[in-house]
Amino acid sequence: MQFRPRITSADPSELFRIRPLRLHLFGAFIAGMLLAGCSSTPEAAKPHYDRPLRQGEQALRKIDSGQVRPLLVEAWSAQEDGLEDSLQRSETWYSKPSSASRFPFRTQGETITHQRAMESVEELKVILAASGSAEEFADRVLDRFDVYQTVGWDDRGTVLFTGYYAPIFKGSLHPAPGFTHPLHRRPDWLLSSPEGVPFGMRAADGRIVDSPPRAEIESSGMLEGLELVWLPNRLDAYICQVNGSARIELPDGRIMHVGYGGKTERPYTGLGESMLREGLLPKEGLSLKAIQAYYQREPAVVDRLIDRNESFVFFTEYDGDGWPAGSLGVPVTTRASIATDKSVYPPGAVALVDTRAVQSDGSRERFVRLVCDQDTGGAIVAPGRCDLFMGIGPQARVLAGGQYAEGTMYYIFRKPGAMVTQVD
Repeated sequence: MQFRPRITSADPSELFRIRPLRLHLFGAFIAGMLLAGCSSTPEAAKPHYDRPLRQGEQALRKIDSGQVRPLLVEAWSAQEDGLEDSLQRSETWYSKPSSASRFPFRTQGETITHQRAMESVEELKVILAASGSAEEFADRVLDRFDVYQTVGWDDRGTVLFTGYYAPIFKGSLHPAPGFTHPLHRRPDWLLSSPEGVPFGMRAADGRIVDSPPRAEIESSGMLEGLELVWLPNRLDAYICQVNGSARIELPDGRIMHVGYGGKTERPYTGLGESMLREGLLPKEGLSLKAIQAYYQREPAVVDRLIDRNESFVFFTEYDGDGWPAGSLGVPVTTRASIATDKSVYPPGAVALVDTRAVQSDGSRERFVRLVCDQDTGGAIVAPGRCDLFMGIGPQARVLAGGQYAEGTMYYIFRKPGAMVTQVD
């Protein structure tokens, strides 16, 4: 039996006009604000989107493939221009020997090998090129692929879809007037699993201990010498941490691209949530723009609230061709890449998303797309969360900031023993 969750509109009146941020922060930031705004709701009625999997539980379960045929038809018709690029980038990642360490991936009842995951991306590329209509595409996919639906946060497939983007800031390679707060490279002491999940730090005596919280990291001098680039203020640096990447315009006209290089394991607390709890902004007026305006008036207050987010993010520099890079080290693609918790979802795999997405005119429409799972986020945790990459710059910021809707998603993997599709 297939469970289909309701799809919730992100109409501002329904959501207290609050928008979520990411490590990706845009998605996570806003989600925290929305959930904070619902604090008067009875506990049993609150969605628990970040509910972790129970012991022995897996995030995906196999369903009757035919149930998603209408979605495949819609996804083919609505496919984004970047889908082919996104598939190619997943294929590039699978070709790297290091990607094999992330498999096998376990679903409920079976495991997915690295070879099968890689062949699934390759096969879908061929089917896309060979199909002359949406119906032909759906038939080919159902003939050659198995379909696995997420369990979601509620064991009924419900996922909260938020959005993130790649911001553009001015910066300097050296501290200077107007450039006072750095982004940092990943330190040698930071520890994470092969899947990229952080679990602490290596102390000077060799012991594995908890990483320090944000305030201690920034005040102790322990990152001295690891400064990558300097930004105008602490909030700008924080926004970069939330979104995981940025394009930096340097004083001499050069462009620098930075992306996610790791994070500490400390808990994430949204800045918007903290500002709501302090009564600094009204629920109906909470947005990134409003937070930036408040920071101009009261920077010390916002700095204090930023410290409540103990999680800290590190960066690395990318060339322009490789940016904005997701956690797999390949570029993410506008509206064709997603970020999920890579401890529960398969990296690089093809997913079928069914939700609603905000449009440039502010309306919200059905969003059924094939995408590749190529990124992760510090607050994008558990099977009930997913971040949609909305693009680069100010317009993408608007789309990401307005993205907040429930839905579900499916992953598709080539059937074992299925014949390879031939293009005539």
